[in-house]
Amino acid sequence: MKLGYVILYVQDVERAVAFYERAFGLARRFVHESNQYAEMETGATALAFVTESLAGSHGFSFRASRPSEPAPAVEVAFTTPDVPAAFETAVAAGAQGVSAPVTKPWGQTVAYVRDLDGFLVELCTPMG
Repeated sequence: MKLGYVILYVQDVERAVAFYERAFGLARRFVHESNQYAEMETGATALAFVTESLAGSHGFSFRASRPSEPAPAVEVAFTTPDVPAAFETAVAAGAQGVSAPVTKPWGQTVAYVRDLDGFLVELCTPMG
């Protein structure tokens, strides 16, 4: 098995794509003409978005993520050599700052923001 992609259920796919471009410098890999599904270029594993309405048609229930509610128990993590600059860029693009950059005891610099739909995004230096 290989991890192919991670999908976030969002209210508006185009809005999420545009935000991730501005906030994290990601490029679009694929956007379906319906604007209900998109993938971002993130390396071997894509980050994808699907509209909540389309996700709801799969026959199972889920809790929608909202920025006004506690973050879901999951995060997306991006590695970067300059966490403070990435944090400032994300916040300037509309992310909610959650935890400013701090260097952990193991030497890694880590910060957290929430995206427009309320998902946690970790910004961290690479390990090893």
